[in-house]
Amino acid sequence: MTDQAEQAGFDRQDDTLRLRGAMTTRQVGGLWEPLLKAARGARRLDLSGVTALDTTGAALVLRGAAVAGDAPVEGASAPVSAVLKRAQDALAAPRPAAGPKPLPFVGRVGAWGVEGLRAFRASTGFLGETVLMGLAVLPQPRRLRVADLLRHLDEAGLRAFPLAILLGTLIGVILAFQSSIPMRQFGAEIFIPPLVGISLIRELGPLIAAIIVAGRTGSAYAAELGTMTVNEEVDALRIMGVDPVSMLVLPRLVAALLVMPVLALVVNLTGLFGMGVVMGTLGFPAALVLNQLSQWLTLGSLLGGLFKAGVFGLVIAGIGCRAGLGAGRGPRAVGDAATQAVVGGIVATVVLDGLFAVLFYRLGW
Repeated sequence: MTDQAEQAGFDRQDDTLRLRGAMTTRQVGGLWEPLLKAARGARRLDLSGVTALDTTGAALVLRGAAVAGDAPVEGASAPVSAVLKRAQDALAAPRPAAGPKPLPFVGRVGAWGVEGLRAFRASTGFLGETVLMGLAVLPQPRRLRVADLLRHLDEAGLRAFPLAILLGTLIGVILAFQSSIPMRQFGAEIFIPPLVGISLIRELGPLIAAIIVAGRTGSAYAAELGTMTVNEEVDALRIMGVDPVSMLVLPRLVAALLVMPVLALVVNLTGLFGMGVVMGTLGFPAALVLNQLSQWLTLGSLLGGLFKAGVFGLVIAGIGCRAGLGAGRGPRAVGDAATQAVVGGIVATVVLDGLFAVLFYRLGW
């Protein structure tokens, strides 16, 4: 059974099974079945000829001893005995608990429904707590942390101005160029300014600003509060008697509420500027463009768009804070919270915009 001194092998002499050579993973692959067959009826295993032993070899030795009726293992050197002892301890250790069995289809649907109800209850509780805390702050404005409010105004507002200016200008240029193609077929290029202007102040301005805030501010709120939740800083605040909603959530909500109309106005103005540049390249003077805008754009449309922007900002900030405070544990918790904040903020914005469109239509705005 052996060709070289170091190659693993065995032989059976009477009631003794002698193993020799290097009982390692590379060597014992072909010995497994023959050795277990030869171990039947043996009364002891002799390892005096074994020069090396690893985990695979130890498993084979122990399996052979078990097949032989728990025959004793003798003659092993100190290193071989140490490996064999570690393998025995590992096999004797308790097995990990089996994972839960997969639920049937009906059970999965029920679990999904229960989880949805729990999430709805948690979101409703957060909304109610936030509203109550906001009403409590109204008669006592000093409870609102002004320093945190100014910091969030700077982060969510001033630092977002360059991006709002860039996107607003590009949207105005794109809308003007794209609308000029069909308008030219009917000789109606003069109506490009009111078309772009109405689209911006009623819909695109608030939507673009909401996407900016959701991508920058909503994700930042979720990541920051999620990190505090994972590090148990929020729990520490509760233990000290400090309400996290009052300290962490309200300044962010107020900042988003104040910043969003300003960002929407910046997008509107820069979009109109980009449209005016395109109209100038098409040969229309600035006075004519301003005259068209003044005829078609109304203060009600502008205020309606800014009102929508404020609501969008409040909802986006609330979703971001809720995702951060509801973050779980583990290395993925913060990333999942930021993702939920961005996706939830954009989806909520689109849904609210549709509701506002129906409402404004019914009101005749």
